[in-house]
Amino acid sequence: MSTPTPALLVRGADVLDVAAGEYLEGTDVLAVDGRIAEVGRGLTAPEGARVLDAAGRRVLPGLVDGHVHVTAATADLAALPTWAPSYVAAHVGRLMGAMLARGFTTVRDTGGADFGMARAQAEGLISGPRLVFGGKALSQTGGHGDVRGPGQSASEEPGCCVSMGRVVDGVEALRIAARDQLRTGAHHLKVMAGGGVSSPTDRIDSTQYSLDELRAVVEEAEAANRYVAAHAYTARSVNRALEVGIRSIEHGNLIDDRSVELLREKQAFLVPTLVTYWALKEEGMDHGLPRDSWEKVDAVLGAGLGALERAARGGVRIVYGSDLLGGMQRHQSREFAIRSEVQSPLEVLRSATTVAAELVGMVGEVGVVAPGAHADLVVVDADPLADVRVLADPERHVRTVVQAGRVVVDRD
Repeated sequence: MSTPTPALLVRGADVLDVAAGEYLEGTDVLAVDGRIAEVGRGLTAPEGARVLDAAGRRVLPGLVDGHVHVTAATADLAALPTWAPSYVAAHVGRLMGAMLARGFTTVRDTGGADFGMARAQAEGLISGPRLVFGGKALSQTGGHGDVRGPGQSASEEPGCCVSMGRVVDGVEALRIAARDQLRTGAHHLKVMAGGGVSSPTDRIDSTQYSLDELRAVVEEAEAANRYVAAHAYTARSVNRALEVGIRSIEHGNLIDDRSVELLREKQAFLVPTLVTYWALKEEGMDHGLPRDSWEKVDAVLGAGLGALERAARGGVRIVYGSDLLGGMQRHQSREFAIRSEVQSPLEVLRSATTVAAELVGMVGEVGVVAPGAHADLVVVDADPLADVRVLADPERHVRTVVQAGRVVVDRD
C-alpha cells in the first residue's frame, strides 16, 4: 500500500492562471491527498502539513510534453529491440526521472511505452511524469516504424521485444493490431502516415498506409472512445490523415494552408517537435543515429518554424512536444526557446499546459492550478510570461517541482 500524501501548503506565490494569462499575486495553494483543495489568500495549513514559502516566486501548473519516447535510450532505433527489456526499463526510469526534474509532471509517449511503465510510475516504483501511453506505433512494411535495413528480411514477432513500432499491413491485420494495443490500456493509437528521419528505407515525402487502412485504425480507436495520432511531415500526408479522422498530427513541418484549414475544421491538434531536428543535426550521430538518417534531417529542419508560425497564425490548437532520442533527451526544455521565436510566451505556456490537457483528455486535471486538479506545480524564480525562455534552463530557474502533492524536486 502506498503511503498517504501529507497535505502541502504553498504560500504567498504569484500563481499563473493560464486561461486568463495573468498571475494571482500573493496566493496560496493547498494540496490534500494529491489534489488541489483550495487556491486563495490566507489559507490555513492543516495539522501536519508541509508549508513551502514561495513568496516572490511564480507557480505554474506542472508541464505537459505531448510527444516523448521514454524507451528511446539510444538514437539507433534498430538496435533497441536487441536490448534486454530489463535493461531498457532501467533506462526508462532514468529518462523519466530527468523529465520530472525539468518540471514535466505528465507526458504522452507516442511509441514504445507500455502498461507496465505507466503502472510502475503510478505506483511510485519509478520517479517520473504521469505517463499517457499509446503502445507501439503502427507502421506499414518499409514505413517509418520499420527499422530493418534494405539488406534485411526477417521481421520481429509482435510483442517479442522493446521497440517503438510494430509493422502491420492490411485492413484486417490493422484492426487486430489496434484492438491489441487498446487491450493493453493504450490511451491512444499511433500510425506512421508518412516518411521519417530515423527510418532507413523510406523517403520523407512518402505517404504511408492506404486510406482504407488509416480509416480502419480510426474506426477501432473511436469504437473504444480513443483517438489516433499520426506521424506526418508533408502537407500531402498530413491532409490525408486529417481527412480520415486522425485527431493529432505529430511534427507537420511541411504543412500548407489546406492543412491549417483541416486542422481547424476537424478540431485536431498539431504537435510540433522542433528541438529534435536541431539536436539530431548537432549531435545525432554521437548518440547512435545512422549517417543515412542524419542526412535526411535537412529535409525538415529548416521548415519547422515556418510551419509553427503558419499554424499559430491560423488558430490551430498546438501542443508542446520534444521527440528526443537517447542522450539528446537532455534538451527537452529547449523547445520553449525555439518556439519563442514565433509564438508569444503565453501561447507557448498554453501548449504545455491547457492545450496539452485537451489532447490527452485530462482537462481540469492537469495543466491548471485549480481545485480538483492533480497537485502538480512548478515553482520558478523568474517570469515566464515575460520571457518563456527561462523554462529552457530548468536547472537554473526551476526551483521546486511538486507532483500529486509531493515535493519531488527541491533546488533550494
